[in-house]
Amino acid sequence: MTPEAFRKETGVSRETLTRLEGYADLLIRWTKAVNLVSRNSLHDLWRRHMFDSAQLLPLLPEVSDGRRRVIVDLGAGGGFPGMVLSILGAGDVHLVESDQRKVMFLREVAREVGSDTHIHGVRADQLPRFRVDAVTARAFAPLEKLLDEAAAFLDPAQAANGHGPAQGVFLKGRKVEEELTAAQKAWKMTVEKVPSRSDSSGTILLIGVHGRETTIS
Repeated sequence: MTPEAFRKETGVSRETLTRLEGYADLLIRWTKAVNLVSRNSLHDLWRRHMFDSAQLLPLLPEVSDGRRRVIVDLGAGGGFPGMVLSILGAGDVHLVESDQRKVMFLREVAREVGSDTHIHGVRADQLPRFRVDAVTARAFAPLEKLLDEAAAFLDPAQAANGHGPAQGVFLKGRKVEEELTAAQKAWKMTVEKVPSRSDSSGTILLIGVHGRETTIS
């Protein structure tokens, strides 16, 4: 996929495409020194990374009370999907990444492309609670562990400030069914599966969490 093909597929403006191109240039340069994404994927980064992330935008929950949508992206790494969603205007995006080299990269991208992304250089379990509408993640952890990490935002019993829980919007690969089976033993949840538009073997999981399963010893 070329940048122009990405623009035609997503309908982004020329200005937005230019910002994403600046992001792509930084990604290529930094990946020579920091393991942001697989180097083998860079030859197809507009499909593998940019479009893979952008396809989440229409799947994010709507916000009806006049405020901006708030998104937390766990294990942000090189910024996928969170930085792309921020550049696309998805809302207030919080990138959570504990690797300080990757944090430096994310801050450089935000500065260079003019993104007001919030970048947190901490582990997911160290992030303070606040009102969130969606939690995103890609290649961060198996689903059961991912839900544990995101419980402060997804679990109704833990949702911040009495607000409703967020929705999980997670990019998953070939092991999606295996991960779902394991996660459903620990969590009560509703799941919608959406085929990935960037990868025929990928699935996007839209997850609502309704609490933990009761275990009987």
